[in-house]
Amino acid sequence: QINIIDTPGHVDFTVEVERSLRVIDGMVALFCAVGGVEPQSETVWNQAERYKVPRIAFVNKVDRTGADYLDVIKQMNENLDARAVAFQLPVGQEENFMGIIDLMAYKLYTFDENKTIVSEIPAEHLAQAHEYKQLLIEKLAEFNEEILELFLEDKEVPDELIKQAAREATLKLLITPVFCGAAYKNKGITQLLDA
Repeated sequence: QINIIDTPGHVDFTVEVERSLRVIDGMVALFCAVGGVEPQSETVWNQAERYKVPRIAFVNKVDRTGADYLDVIKQMNENLDARAVAFQLPVGQEENFMGIIDLMAYKLYTFDENKTIVSEIPAEHLAQAHEYKQLLIEKLAEFNEEILELFLEDKEVPDELIKQAAREATLKLLITPVFCGAAYKNKGITQLLDA
């Protein structure tokens, strides 16, 4: 059984958020692709640090004008010391947002009504996808001997091993996996729930 507690982001509810953080096993921290890390994000993040709550992050509204997914990850690392690592990349941003590259499955997800269409990553996005997949593996190699060996020998790292290492690193608060989408249009939500 999974119970989901939705806490308000507003500063007036800091005490309620604190109460929730005492009892939860993990959290999804929501960030706006336009607003990035806001002062209240810092408050909640620091509370989560205090209670040692493992967390993943979701950058929402990548379809809005002014969205900058990678900049939000940069802000998370600079302002929150979040050890944030991209597990997904948006394909196009603002009104050009058309899909999500999943770095674990190494596939492109596009959305049609309530369906997710899975396809190969388009050629023009392969270089960026490869770069960020390498960054992800590099980060996990810091905490996992097996991945480190494969990485140094320039060998393929199996997906299952990446998943297992990512889960362990997340639970030990060593990394914060970051996902993206547009919740209002139900884009990327199924992938977030799977994560």
